[in-house]
Amino acid sequence: MEHLTVTVEDGGRPAPAVNDVSFSVRPGEALGLVGESGSGKSLTALAILRVLPPGARVSAGRVVFEGADLLAASEEHLQRVRGARIALVFQEPSTALNPVLTVGRHIAETLVVHDRVSWREAHDLAVDLLASVSVPDAPQRVHDYPHQLSGGLRQRVLIALALACQPTLLIADEPTTALDATIQREILDLLHELKFQRGLSLLLISHDLGVLARAADRVAVMYAGRVVEEAPTRRLFTAPLHPYTQGLLAAIPGATPGSRLRAIEGSVPSPGTVGPGCAFAPRCPARVDGCDTVAPAVSAPAPAHRVRCHLHAS
Repeated sequence: MEHLTVTVEDGGRPAPAVNDVSFSVRPGEALGLVGESGSGKSLTALAILRVLPPGARVSAGRVVFEGADLLAASEEHLQRVRGARIALVFQEPSTALNPVLTVGRHIAETLVVHDRVSWREAHDLAVDLLASVSVPDAPQRVHDYPHQLSGGLRQRVLIALALACQPTLLIADEPTTALDATIQREILDLLHELKFQRGLSLLLISHDLGVLARAADRVAVMYAGRVVEEAPTRRLFTAPLHPYTQGLLAAIPGATPGSRLRAIEGSVPSPGTVGPGCAFAPRCPARVDGCDTVAPAVSAPAPAHRVRCHLHAS
């Protein structure tokens, strides 16, 4: 992704909800994308496949996948990519699945639409795919409707559906948000295992740093539509540079028993209210002269570590 900008209507005029975002996902790598609600994470993912909601549009940038710019590609080319080469796992399985179709029909339809197999073969493959994501009694479950499954099983069905055509890139948008802690861990372990088994590249979107600590190789931190810091996961957790990243890590529960949680004051600004300087400046405890008026450039104070902050300007 190179310099992606997505604008939305804000008060009757276009405003950047994703602003000059660049990153890459290497083969077999898991990149985590983290930030508060409203940071632009989901819009970034939807822009990759050009499935943005009404009122949002890409105004600049490139998304290069297997040598082709998806933002300039024909709709015919995109139809061959969506669900086949790049798959998307949505955050809420109860609304992502059609309630009047069995889970087996969901998977079989995907296989047939992409000309992988016949309907007869698609049913057998649906059973195999459900079994591959640890859905118990897959030959029986393939006939179930979504409402007959628990939240954890529905999420596994979505993952099986995404893997049906053997994609090279899997985008998982908050895949564990609606699940309890035990099921969250099972889903993350499953994604980790599938990444190694299939050589998947994974873009994992979350607002939970604990999820990314477990599943991501690198993490990009988004704030108000921009990537403000990007680093290998271990380095980001042990040596964060941006005050926003430091604030997110400080807000994680479990530091000292009985102590109050540390919160970041204020909230993420809406796209139309971001000033000319650093978007985090109004909430930043370490702001300096120029933060309110000059947008910081990207610097690389350490190998594979990028940050957008005046405190670390080169």
